[in-house]
Amino acid sequence: MNGIRLPSIVIAALAAATISTIAHPVAAQSVEQFYKGKTVTVMIGHPPGGSYDLYARLATDHLQRFIPGNPNVILQHKPGGGGTIAVTYFYDQAPRDGSMIGLFPETIGHTQVINPKVGKWKLQEMTYIGSLTSVNAAFVRRKDAVAKTIDEMKQKEMNVGCTGQTSQSYQTSAMLKNLAGLKLKIICGYQGSKEYVLAMERGEIDAVSSAWNQWASGNAQHFASGDFVAVIQTGLKRHPDLANVPLAQDLVSDPERKKIFEFASAGSAIGRALMVPPGVPKDRIDALRAAFDKLVKDPQFIADANKRRAALDPTPGTEVQKAALAIISAPKDIVAKAADAIK
Repeated sequence: MNGIRLPSIVIAALAAATISTIAHPVAAQSVEQFYKGKTVTVMIGHPPGGSYDLYARLATDHLQRFIPGNPNVILQHKPGGGGTIAVTYFYDQAPRDGSMIGLFPETIGHTQVINPKVGKWKLQEMTYIGSLTSVNAAFVRRKDAVAKTIDEMKQKEMNVGCTGQTSQSYQTSAMLKNLAGLKLKIICGYQGSKEYVLAMERGEIDAVSSAWNQWASGNAQHFASGDFVAVIQTGLKRHPDLANVPLAQDLVSDPERKKIFEFASAGSAIGRALMVPPGVPKDRIDALRAAFDKLVKDPQFIADANKRRAALDPTPGTEVQKAALAIISAPKDIVAKAADAIK
């Protein structure tokens, strides 16, 4: 069968086009071109309500103005496993093009090194864009709890709520029980902060550990009335609102136990931070970090945060990344003993 013969002028034109393409490759797509007309999803691993939702919504409502190309920005909830279901999805399946951003627990580095069967991600392969605020957890009791002081908590058993065993609410309570000698009966299965509050109001639980940011923004009236009382906090330094509330490491005298509490509290510096999955192009990471840095200085954003009672304590992405890498590089003996303390 005879092939189709092209006119010599067509052959010459095709050859010239091929040479031109080789010599002058198609220009790379700019960050603005990529984001223009797209939708960026901010994913969190918790249900509506609570500090994850508070800060994710705040970012979602304002980020569009600062990302080149001004993409639409939406929020997606993927709750379960104290945030681990969302993080696993984010690491394994999220698009690697900068169109998905995560806001996950500050403890995901701890989960990776303490419980690798659950934390199958590699935090070092993901990139932080920036943190909206540091987070100290506050161990809060209701006014008429069976035990009121720390000394009483070492003598009388209290019912303490938590979401799941990978959550801060469980891990803090377990360490207070196993390292500081508090008599705590830990009851998991609550969905989040709204359920905690209802359970405490009903007298179903005596106490719970949750982000102070959430307590302060959503339950200020309970503290003003004395119905809720912060007894202990976690973090590397005391929160200004909780200047008279001891840190968990203040409850123990043994130097090694202090180090374990400090390791467990190191996520405080990460707080409510935005991140992208592995493989996102560097120019888009740089653009998202620059957008974050502009966002947290924007008067409209700051005014909205104040209106929502969302305290701001921003940290650039490079600094958050250092804090995360320090957690996953912690001495193996401290990691092992922290793992024992949350069993």
